[in-house]
Amino acid sequence: MKRPTIAEIAARAGVSIGAVSYALNGRPGVSAQTRARILDIANDIGWRPSVAARSLSGSQAHSVGLIIARPADTLGVEPFFMRFIAGLERELSARRIALLLQVVEDHRAAIDAMRLCWAERRIDGMVITDLWTEDSRIEVLEELQIPAVLAGRPRADTRLPAVWTDDTAAVESAVDYLVALGHRRLARVAGLPALDHTRVRIAAFRAAVLGHGLAEPTVVETDYTWEEGAQATRALLSRRDRPTAIMFDNDVMAAAALNVAQEMGVAVPGELSIVAGDDSQLCVLVRPSLSALSWDIQAYGVHTARVLLDMIDGRSPESRRENAARLVVRASTGSPPSP
Repeated sequence: MKRPTIAEIAARAGVSIGAVSYALNGRPGVSAQTRARILDIANDIGWRPSVAARSLSGSQAHSVGLIIARPADTLGVEPFFMRFIAGLERELSARRIALLLQVVEDHRAAIDAMRLCWAERRIDGMVITDLWTEDSRIEVLEELQIPAVLAGRPRADTRLPAVWTDDTAAVESAVDYLVALGHRRLARVAGLPALDHTRVRIAAFRAAVLGHGLAEPTVVETDYTWEEGAQATRALLSRRDRPTAIMFDNDVMAAAALNVAQEMGVAVPGELSIVAGDDSQLCVLVRPSLSALSWDIQAYGVHTARVLLDMIDGRSPESRRENAARLVVRASTGSPPSP
């Protein structure tokens, strides 16, 4: 005999699966009339989920959620996420707590997943990454009172703690170094424009360049992928007033830029200096090796997990600022060509 599912209950009641989960787990979010109808249907078809039994016992789920709102292939090309997740796992596994990872397409799907995981009590808290300047997930976290930590700078629209690094200081140090080498035409290939840290880095880059008395720099916004990094580099190097130095928001795009420069016969670093916004093995596997902004991303994951676990345990942790990334100088940066 086929076991009844919550999807079947939802279909019979004419409501969403999320509403069924709220009703069965005794959580707010549905009216009393709807809750009663759902419970009657569940009883009629003999639904007895283990999730409901665990919820009634009041025990914790012993897992935390990480829902990444990006295309699924992001994890295959972004070394940042693998190192961050490794840091989370190092801390969580020591406490015998599981990490529930989901990759979804956008914030709407992320919110649906958050609501369902919390309604079914599959998680005790959440790690929130890739914060947008206007982020609809924050309101949902506040509404449902989910213990959560922000992997990004503190925000004015929530009291949730954050674990973050000073992107402004890191970008300024890289610009100062390039200008000291003699570069006067700088450009930046940035990431997704909706992300809060993208806006911070772009603002810091522009302010640092203008602070040296140079002209308004060129900034190209992308989706962080190898393909768009290559396309942006090709467009910049095709200009008559092409830059002599380009900063990239991650290591993947910087490596793609190196390939494009070699295809176009632009010598690195003789004619073009390249700085990667993240440091990884990729930066030392290419030739010339890439100068990069380097920081301990695994430690970032560890500290993020600790703050979240403190919240789950009923404490009120403060936001934590990590050490700013430092510029590691390698063979991809040098003085610009003589005029």
